[in-house]
Amino acid sequence: MSAGPKHGHPVVVSDLSVEYPAHGASGAHVALHGIELRMEPGEVLGVLGSAGSGKSTLARVLAGAHLDPRDGEVRPFITGGDARVLGTALRSISKRALTELRFHVGYLPQDAATRLQPELTVAEQVAEPILLRDRHFDRRTLSHRVATLVDAVQLPFSLLERYPYELSGGQRQRLALARALVLGPSLLVADEPTAGIDLTVRDAVAQLIVNMQTERTFSAIVVSHDLPVLRRIANRIAVLDRGGLVALGTIDAVLEDPVHPYVRALAGALDAGHAVIDDLAPERPA
Repeated sequence: MSAGPKHGHPVVVSDLSVEYPAHGASGAHVALHGIELRMEPGEVLGVLGSAGSGKSTLARVLAGAHLDPRDGEVRPFITGGDARVLGTALRSISKRALTELRFHVGYLPQDAATRLQPELTVAEQVAEPILLRDRHFDRRTLSHRVATLVDAVQLPFSLLERYPYELSGGQRQRLALARALVLGPSLLVADEPTAGIDLTVRDAVAQLIVNMQTERTFSAIVVSHDLPVLRRIANRIAVLDRGGLVALGTIDAVLEDPVHPYVRALAGALDAGHAVIDDLAPERPA
């Protein structure tokens, strides 16, 4: 069974609404409502929005990660519309189809660098997604693939036998990226891949995504609140505010003709020289 066609739109989102169920003292929360967008093959789509805008939820859903049970975590679910990723509809996806889809979708969650297995070496971290799928994978081929990916993310081979605690934050982020790409996905979903690392490393990681996307010809969704990063790597941006899609287009087109209050605030912040946009609070219409 294939996760979807090699050609056509890698992501098609149709009137998508996503909700978090009530838990504890918290009521149900609508995270996304009526989202419509589609990606072109080989496109890099940047997703921008303030905290609580729904951008991480969108990334999680499109990666199929909203169906992962994690201890103590409330999982969102699709309540309206649907999303097709590599031809597979997510709303009614079977376990078998989800397993197959994940072979073709690389997911770099926001906390990927801190979720690395502390007991596994760098080489073992990169190899694990392959071995989880096929325990009998040829070891020589596996070693070659691991070395190729480690080199591609610009980590020195001297780190192959090191553990995560022995790496810098930037090195851990590169390792997480290598792990997300080791299966050769058709789509990469990266949630804040440059957050929490210093400026020089942030630029290097952004350029790394550009280089690898060009060489390996995958499509990518990159969530970021760093406009220079998105300007460097994204063909278009989708701007979310309070769960809705309020702008979609190239960065220049979106910011040169801002209609929505949040987009106007983005344009104003950029004009004022703010590179990283976080938690803007534009005036809201009454």
